[in-house]
Amino acid sequence: MAGRDGPAGAPAGSGATRLEVCIHNIHSMMEHSRNQHNGEEEELVLLNDSSLLSHQLGRDLSMNCLIRCSRFDYATLALLNKDFHSLIKSGLLYRLRRKANIVEYWVYYSCSHLEWEAFDPNGGRWMKLPKMPLNEFFQSSDKESLAVGTELLVFGRDVMSPIIYKYNILTNIWSLGMSMNTPRCLFASASHHELAFIAGGCDPMGNILSSAELYNSETEKFEILPSMNKARKLCSGFFMDGKFYVIGGIGDGDMMQLTCGEEFNPITKTWKPIPDMLPRRIDGVVNVTAPPNKAPPLVAVANNILYAADYGEQVVRRYEKEQNSWVIVGGLPERMATVNGWGLAFRACGDNLIFIGGVGGRMVKIYSCIPQQGEALQWNLLASNESRNFVFNCTVMGC
Repeated sequence: MAGRDGPAGAPAGSGATRLEVCIHNIHSMMEHSRNQHNGEEEELVLLNDSSLLSHQLGRDLSMNCLIRCSRFDYATLALLNKDFHSLIKSGLLYRLRRKANIVEYWVYYSCSHLEWEAFDPNGGRWMKLPKMPLNEFFQSSDKESLAVGTELLVFGRDVMSPIIYKYNILTNIWSLGMSMNTPRCLFASASHHELAFIAGGCDPMGNILSSAELYNSETEKFEILPSMNKARKLCSGFFMDGKFYVIGGIGDGDMMQLTCGEEFNPITKTWKPIPDMLPRRIDGVVNVTAPPNKAPPLVAVANNILYAADYGEQVVRRYEKEQNSWVIVGGLPERMATVNGWGLAFRACGDNLIFIGGVGGRMVKIYSCIPQQGEALQWNLLASNESRNFVFNCTVMGC
């Protein structure tokens, strides 16, 4: 109500809105609960319904407030009262965040076979995920990872066949996911909101594939898509201009690296070949005789622009789509431990580029930069973490 003083400790100034007061009240409730229980959030007791903010300020305003809170705080918010618990565990808040174009990008990576960590670049905070279910065969197998919607998918192999483990941020639990129509490894993938595109790779018999699939995290089902024009494994995927792209990889029948890319249009469900899409070396040559165990191209799309990191030449290139060419826009922040490109991660985190790798004996560093047109890349060290210095898997979840 205009002219009325806000609650003690509320945002200063007479211009504080009801939304700001609501956010402040939620933070105060969280802090009070943490202090009361010495930070042991798992033992917090749900407050009774009389404390619901939705009763005091209206459900719409409360929801509008909650979607603006950091998702790092959602685990605590879910313990404040039954209404918050229901909202957060249902996934409704994440759907509302998407509609309001509110997205937080977190980096998820693994330097140990069954252990994952999450890093929040905005708050500079770390979170350890629960350890994956013990499966010795899965632990020793090659693994791929992909973040889609509110899920982290880890693809690997059990004794008899490939399997997928799924971590859901709503429940903080690992579970077995649905199998693909064509189980595969060493494939290209990219996600867009609740949808993930997967293409290529090789099947359990070692056959190189051209087939593709679409995964919907809300229905938890895989849908068969039309196949690519070329079969390929050890390829990379990315989403740009509303389309899914696959680049690089080893083709069927030889060990030569493919220089062409392919573009998939989700509306027409058709693939379009793109000749000579693979980045060239500084001397202008495309290395088509790369070793068969070389990692897939390190690519990332930031602000709808494609970038590629060359760990050998220590440079980053930007893709000029109209000319189908690449230009060098800067160097990598630091030379890190790698084996033919494995052990490094190059990802987009919103409009930022993220470069992750190990240095020394037990240290992982995360660098970030915001690419600017016409300017060389300026990398900043976001964080370092004591860990093994080899990044097995890395993905970014935006929700």
